[in-house]
Amino acid sequence: MFSDVGGLEVLTLVIMAIVIFGPDKLPKLIQDSMGFIRKIRSFADNAKEDIRSELGPEFKDFEFEDLHPKTFVRKQLMGGQEDPLGLKEMRDGLDIRSVLDDKPATPVNGHGRTGTVSMDKSAAAAAATASAGTPLQPGERPPFDPDAT
Repeated sequence: MFSDVGGLEVLTLVIMAIVIFGPDKLPKLIQDSMGFIRKIRSFADNAKEDIRSELGPEFKDFEFEDLHPKTFVRKQLMGGQEDPLGLKEMRDGLDIRSVLDDKPATPVNGHGRTGTVSMDKSAAAAAATASAGTPLQPGERPPFDPDAT
């Protein structure tokens, strides 16, 4: 909850509390605030227990954290699996380094990608007009138009 509060911020708050409330009233204020927090926690725990008892024995393993939207979607719609859609396999199959190094990608499922990309506008225009009427061969990349991006 307070993971982003550093030591310097805590020290600043303590000094401000001492200046505002004074060193003689500060222990009583801390004691009162801790008692208030304990009362709120006990009230929340009692409310949870009342709800569980009213739901009946079939909901004895009910957790209120399950009502959080992320948890609900993961447990109810995706069956609680870690990767039900197979996205991890797709992510592992991507080879970003070969794209960044301008190396040809490794074949995926036996279908390798071949061909080069030219940044020359005249070569791209010539390739586009030459292959406009012919269909692409399996595994052949369409011509690249640098002006279209």
